[in-house]
Amino acid sequence: MAKKNVRELIKLESSAKTGFFYVSQKNKANTKEKLSLKKYDPRIKSHILFKEIKLK
Repeated sequence: MAKKNVRELIKLESSAKTGFFYVSQKNKANTKEKLSLKKYDPRIKSHILFKEIKLK
């Protein structure tokens, strides 16, 4: 029997409201809280905070 998929797709959206986002995965069994990562936003050409939202 195959294991259950514990990883889920998440969307990391720019906090600068540029509309740019990354799609990533996280292990929902180990990480219960929402992610906040500092990543590059090419629309403003700077590293800013990206916050997790649910992928629709």
